[in-house]
Amino acid sequence: MLIELTMVEQRYLAVREVLDTGATITQVAAQYGVDRRTLHRWLTRYANGGLEALANRSSRPDSSPNQMDPKIEARLVMMRRQHSGWGPRTLRTKLVNEYAERAPSRSAIYRALVRHQLIVPAPRRRRVQDYKRWERSRSMELWQMDVVGRIYLSDGTQLSCVTDIDDHSRYCVSAQLVLRATARPVCDALLLALQRYGPPEEILTDNGKVFTGKRAPKPATVLFDRICLNNAIKHRLTAPFSPTTTGKVERLHRTMRREFFDEARFATIEETQAALDAWVVLYNTQREHQSLGDVVPMRRFELARARDVDIIDGDVELESVIATRKSLTRVVDDKGRVSVLTFRYHVGRAYSGERVQVTSDDGLLYVHHREVLIATHARRHLVDEDVAFSAQPRAKAPTKGDEVIRKVDPTGAVSFAGTNYRVGNAYRGRLAGVRIVGDTVQITVDDVLIRTHQSRHDKSKEYSALAQPNGKPRRKDVA
Repeated sequence: MLIELTMVEQRYLAVREVLDTGATITQVAAQYGVDRRTLHRWLTRYANGGLEALANRSSRPDSSPNQMDPKIEARLVMMRRQHSGWGPRTLRTKLVNEYAERAPSRSAIYRALVRHQLIVPAPRRRRVQDYKRWERSRSMELWQMDVVGRIYLSDGTQLSCVTDIDDHSRYCVSAQLVLRATARPVCDALLLALQRYGPPEEILTDNGKVFTGKRAPKPATVLFDRICLNNAIKHRLTAPFSPTTTGKVERLHRTMRREFFDEARFATIEETQAALDAWVVLYNTQREHQSLGDVVPMRRFELARARDVDIIDGDVELESVIATRKSLTRVVDDKGRVSVLTFRYHVGRAYSGERVQVTSDDGLLYVHHREVLIATHARRHLVDEDVAFSAQPRAKAPTKGDEVIRKVDPTGAVSFAGTNYRVGNAYRGRLAGVRIVGDTVQITVDDVLIRTHQSRHDKSKEYSALAQPNGKPRRKDVA
């Protein structure tokens, strides 16, 4: 009959066999399938503590020189319960300020939070070196701007918040609540920030309709673009569906929602704005930012040199702003360049064949396309040559002659004599004029020369194409 023995009983039998029978340690250890050193430990424990000492014991040491101080651990637990949004890194920064060199490491804090069930162990993440981060080298060089919604008053009224953050310092330059994030309220929030801190060199936004009209079916210059243009701010756009490009302002939204909007609701927009302004002051001047080496954003932003200029609203006509500047018109060549006084300046191949306005002011050349700044270059010609700058001939006007009207198709082309000629996606759906000039085909829109192509169509079909100035009539379906 088999009898099941516990671990303690087996160890006791081994010890008694050594003590009672006089068998050697090596023989008994081989009989019970253990190492002889293990059997020596059993004998020592039995001699010191009897049968109870043969039970399993914890391998935890009696003392550890690196163990967290109980007072610090109690303080850590209390801080975490008071501020559930603080992670191990933020908690360590707070403990360093209080305990200096006695503060535990970030990993020790994480293990303590797991031990007290104050944090759920996260799955394995990517290594820190796998993340690619970028930032501008100084403050006021670039602002990131966006709009965050789903902010509620106590009565359920929904608000939106227009936010601006400096890319280098993470300084929040604007946090303005609006009832509706339409063009005028968003631009008013921008103007308020510009008047307070001065204009930055660039502003980065997404492709929302309040920020740009370039992605619209009929591209237009919206109020936000005009404000940037009038105040010499380069407006940069993210790629479509790429929210990580404006990651700093998106991270501000997360912090703002977790630490402010989710904490309390107010009765009116005025009360909410007053409380938000107080929180922004705390964010800029007292709250340490981990990406800045645990310093407050104000430490970086206070080094910025503000531009002492007058802020111009977008309602002001462009001509009144640059009337005193010397400017001329150019057509971008096929390599994306414009020529000014024997010098060539790069604009971009995307603008090949387009008319642009080149302006000389204060040692710089500004290139505008449809009143939107697209390039800035250092002026290469001398100041004395500015007189000749204005005297430069303008872009060529279209040649006079027989013209036919064609509608630009969805691919940005027109059909003439059975051949498609490129006009541009910006002119889709609009009417364009087509003229034959020697061996070239000139295309105009609103009497402005847009493109000039080498003739590729069959010459024998020109007469038929010119005889139908408005194209072939649409074929009617016969029932």
